[in-house]
Amino acid sequence: MELSVDGGRIPGMEIRRSLALHAPIRRRPAALLREWLELVDEQTPPEEPVARLEGRIAELLGTAAAVFFPSGTMAQQAALRVHAERRGRWAFAAHPQSHLDNWELQGYNAVHGLRLHPAGDRNELLRTADLAAVAEPLVAVVWELPQRDLGGLLPEWAELGEQVALARAGGAAAHLDGARLWEAQTYYRRPLPEIAGLFDSVYVSLYKGIQGTRGAVLAGPEALVAEASVWRRRLGGAIPDAWPLALGPLAGLERLLPRMAEFREHAIALAAAVNADGAARVFPDPPQTPLFHVHVPAPRAAAERAGEELIAERGVQLFLRARSSPDPSRCSFEVSVGENALEFTPTEVAELVRDLVKRAG
Repeated sequence: MELSVDGGRIPGMEIRRSLALHAPIRRRPAALLREWLELVDEQTPPEEPVARLEGRIAELLGTAAAVFFPSGTMAQQAALRVHAERRGRWAFAAHPQSHLDNWELQGYNAVHGLRLHPAGDRNELLRTADLAAVAEPLVAVVWELPQRDLGGLLPEWAELGEQVALARAGGAAAHLDGARLWEAQTYYRRPLPEIAGLFDSVYVSLYKGIQGTRGAVLAGPEALVAEASVWRRRLGGAIPDAWPLALGPLAGLERLLPRMAEFREHAIALAAAVNADGAARVFPDPPQTPLFHVHVPAPRAAAERAGEELIAERGVQLFLRARSSPDPSRCSFEVSVGENALEFTPTEVAELVRDLVKRAG
């Protein structure tokens, strides 16, 4: 894999190992296709894999129904639109660093006329008091579990339940941005149906921890899923022959879902080694999910330059991008622990982070 910057290739920048990607870099299309072909035979109709995936997700989450979407952005817009039309309200609350606002160009507003009411401090988890302070009538409250831009933090189970009850008491729906729900379950240690059962609608990603090629599933009651399916067509997501997009996550659910606890334990070991070394600081400490942030004493541009040097010289990618900080002398980056990260020992990761800091200094 070569590093691509602004659509171009950087000569010599070949990534051989990565701490930023879930899937093994060396997994080639032919190997993926062989794995997928084990899930079908010559008699399998084109629509069957998608239907099987939807049924499997509904079964795992304990919901009555589920529907495939080609992207999580579309799935969450459809869910919020359905909740809005049912309630006649057009404002929803979410954390100030909600994925819907940070990463989706405010599609909820541009396409559907919905408004975000940010609740709480952008550098802390949403608190029950923050939600209680929202005076505007809400169509929904969105929880991202875990909160990716806070290093994978999760609210404690009791407080999450309080917040959902408060939202419902005000007439709002409870929606779960569960892009990394599979990973979050390793912290709560509760059955997936119990977690999903808190919410009126649940979105899960298919291409992160379970290594599908793309796509998402929206799960919930039959009537809600049926209404969301109408919006899927309106938004251009009712694509024919989506079966190739279903086979990857079907395989991943069987092969990778049982390993999420293993990934979290490795994340805890990596984080402990980095903190013990002292060149940088990890947050949360310890990680709550197989995801955490590494905070380094270097400006963002310097850290990114040092990261490119590590790729060029050692073929190792520590991060996809560095995150700026209010303190311009510091930045952070995300580590996502999946099969790739199992190739790295805690000692090696601590050494790599120290090398990065030294190069950026």
